[in-house]
Amino acid sequence: MLYKLDIKNILFLDIETVPEKPDFSALSEEQRLLWEQKSKYQRKDEFTPEEYYDRAGIWAEFGKIICISVGYFIEKGSSKNFRVTSFYGQEVQLLKDFKNLLQEHFNQAKHLLCGHNAKEFDFPYIARRMLINGIKLPYKLDLFGKKPWEIPHLDTMELWKFGDYKHYTSLKLMANVLGIPSPKDDMDGSMVRDVFYKENDLDRIVTYCELDVVTTAQVFLRLRGEDLLSREAIKNV
Repeated sequence: MLYKLDIKNILFLDIETVPEKPDFSALSEEQRLLWEQKSKYQRKDEFTPEEYYDRAGIWAEFGKIICISVGYFIEKGSSKNFRVTSFYGQEVQLLKDFKNLLQEHFNQAKHLLCGHNAKEFDFPYIARRMLINGIKLPYKLDLFGKKPWEIPHLDTMELWKFGDYKHYTSLKLMANVLGIPSPKDDMDGSMVRDVFYKENDLDRIVTYCELDVVTTAQVFLRLRGEDLLSREAIKNV
């Protein structure tokens, strides 16, 4: 089935998130209590709620999206080109811009969204933050009432599981074992919060996010047994 998909109908994406507030002290008293309850299982007795707050960005209830990067294929004859662009800055506006992209260019039944671990993280996170910000869900993210085979989402990590639901593989590891050259990025996901709040360097985060989109697309090509994209075939728009 994977080989029958028209790759031009797939929108690849990745998001970067940070805690909604810069530090624990910026939370209201009620928010602090709610954070303590929400994070209790993960932090156990190893961290206080304040010490664990630097990880708040992984929960949509306490985090926010600062970048959504997307990529799509353009086929010209036998050659493939890949276009990458990003929505970043104020969360409400980037969510609206992303929704407009879906509605104007990826709104048909044939269109699919694809990310790495996106079914567990990116897709539900975007949907939750849209609702929190009062934005009506676009069709591609509104899963209410849909049967499993009607959900227009692909996940490269899920494809790699081959039914082994206990198995987690990072995008970086998948790229390595599949022979995909690793981009010379200068950061990883654990650094995004500090780069955003302490270094105020959103451009660096956008570059990192776009590199993950390209890597996800390359992984997808390898899963289909196809040749990788050359550097010349990848363009930022």
